[in-house]
Amino acid sequence: MYQAIPYNASRAWPAAGSPPAAVTAAAPGGEEEVRRAVAECPVVVVGRSGCCLSHVVKRLLQGLGVNPAVHEVAGEAELAGVVADGDVALPAVFVGGRLLGGLDRLMAVHISGELVPILKEAGALWL
Repeated sequence: MYQAIPYNASRAWPAAGSPPAAVTAAAPGGEEEVRRAVAECPVVVVGRSGCCLSHVVKRLLQGLGVNPAVHEVAGEAELAGVVADGDVALPAVFVGGRLLGGLDRLMAVHISGELVPILKEAGALWL
């Protein structure tokens, strides 16, 4: 049986130059924090706190050897300014500063065999 990954909402978003934290707490001005995280980290998962789909995304990426930065938001409104078309569903996966998509798109890219090269190009994998 798998053990749950411990959750700690009190950890703050890392300052510039420090390694990304595994989990962050939602805060006012979340759109700007999401934009900064996407720019700084090779892989960012944006989802709601306790969302099972976010957990699946994180586990898939961790299974491939990627340690994604995770940002928890209250809703899709915090992503509206980050994504050009504004039509995004949570969890949202950003790879190399660009929106890859949600869980369905991530799974499709993984099954087709395109995910690992995308992750390598973004600098998230060194295999």
